[in-house]
Amino acid sequence: MAVCGSACGTNCVPKDTEGEEGERLKRLSLEEESSVRRCTKCAEEEARKECNGLCAGCFRAYLYGKFKLAVTSNAMISPTDKVLVAFSGGPSSRVALEFIHEMQSKALACWDASNSQALPVFTVGVVFMEECNISDELSDQADDVIAQIRSIVSGLSPPSKDLHIVLMESLFSSDLRKLVGSINDATGREDFVRHLRMLSLQRVAFEFGYNKLVLGLSASGIARHVLSATVKGQGYSLPADMQYVDTRWKAPVVLPIRDCLEQELVTLCNLESLKHVQVHDKRCTSINGLVSSFLARLREDNSSREHTILRTAGKLKPFNFNKFSSNQYEYVPSRLRPKFQFIETGEPESSEVLCPICASPLTATELATTRCSQQMKGLNIKEMEAFYLSCCQSCHFQILPKEETSMSCDGFFDLLPKPMVKRSLLRDEIKDYLLEDS
Repeated sequence: MAVCGSACGTNCVPKDTEGEEGERLKRLSLEEESSVRRCTKCAEEEARKECNGLCAGCFRAYLYGKFKLAVTSNAMISPTDKVLVAFSGGPSSRVALEFIHEMQSKALACWDASNSQALPVFTVGVVFMEECNISDELSDQADDVIAQIRSIVSGLSPPSKDLHIVLMESLFSSDLRKLVGSINDATGREDFVRHLRMLSLQRVAFEFGYNKLVLGLSASGIARHVLSATVKGQGYSLPADMQYVDTRWKAPVVLPIRDCLEQELVTLCNLESLKHVQVHDKRCTSINGLVSSFLARLREDNSSREHTILRTAGKLKPFNFNKFSSNQYEYVPSRLRPKFQFIETGEPESSEVLCPICASPLTATELATTRCSQQMKGLNIKEMEAFYLSCCQSCHFQILPKEETSMSCDGFFDLLPKPMVKRSLLRDEIKDYLLEDS
C-alpha cells in the first residue's frame, strides 16, 4: 500500500494518519504496562492485592522472616530440643507447623553438609486435642477433622513427625463433660475448657518427653485476648499470656507467629494451597465471642487495629517467667545469652503465686484477702476450702459454683482434675494443717 503526504486515492494512507495510529498503539502499550503493579520489594513480580503490595514470594519471605526473628531473638528452639506443636488444623497453627517444619528441614540439611556434625537437630512432634466428648458443638465434625489432620501431617516432606491424637477426657479420671456442664456462665465454660486444653497439652508433652510446646497464637488472637482480659478484670495477669515465652509450665510455651496477623496467615494458606481444617463454629454470646465480632468490625475499617492493640499492650511489664535463663541454652551464642538472663535485682526468679485453675498470677490484694481468710478460718480448713481460697477473682466469678447453683462446691471440687488441684500453692503452704476429707 502506498503512502503519500495527502489523501490522493483510495489505496493511499496519509503519513500523518500512520503516525497518529502508531502513537495511539504506543500509548495503549504504556498504559497497559503501567496498570500492572510491581512488587514493592523486588520490583519484578506482579504485586498481589491481598499481599499488601508484595508478590507471593516476597509475602511468604516477609512472614517467615517475622517467624524466624521471633524464634532466634527469644531462643525459642535450641538444637537439643524436642518440640511439640499444638495443631488445631486452623490457618494459624497450619502456618506455624509449616514454618517449624521448614526450619527443621534446613537445620537437617546443614547437619548433613557439616563435616563435624557436632550440633544435633531438634525433633518435632504434633498433637491434636480431641474435645468432642466435652462439648456437642464439634461432635458431628470430629471424624472428618481427625481424617484431615492425619492427611496434613502425613503429607509433610521428611523428616517425618509423630502425630498424637488425644481424647482430652482420657487424660483425666474425672467426668470432664459433667464438670464443664456445671459451669453456668458461657464465658467461664469457654475459659475453663481452654485451661483444661493447656493442662492436657502439658500432660502429653510430659508423657512423650517434649520440652517445648509451640502454640499457633497470632497477633489477632492476642488482640482478642487483650480486650477480653480487660473486660474480665484480668489486667494484672494480662502480660503473662501475651509474651513470646512462658515458662510457668513444665514444658515452656512459645509463640513463634505472635507478630503475624490472622488474615496474613489465611492469605498465605490460600497462596500456597496449604491444606487446613475449616471448622464451622456456632454463634457464641460469651465475652470472647462478642470481642471477636467487635474486632472483626474494627478490621473492616482499618486492618492495622490489631497490631495497634498488640503494641499498646506490649508496653506492660512482663513477669519473670516470660523469658528463658541463659543456663538453659548451652548452644546459644554468648552474644545472645544476656537477652535471656533474668535481671539481677536480688529478687527470686519467680515470686508469683498462681491461680490453680487459670495459672494467672494473683494480685497483692488477692493474696492478702486469701491469706486473711485462711487465718480467720483458723487451722480447721479442708483441702477444698484451701483450693477455693487459692483461686483468682475472675475464676471465682465465672467458673467456681455459687451457693445457689445445683452443684455444690464439694461436688465441683471432686470433679476437678487432680493436676489442677495439686497446682494450688496455698495448699502447699498449709498442708500440715489440712483436715482429712473423712
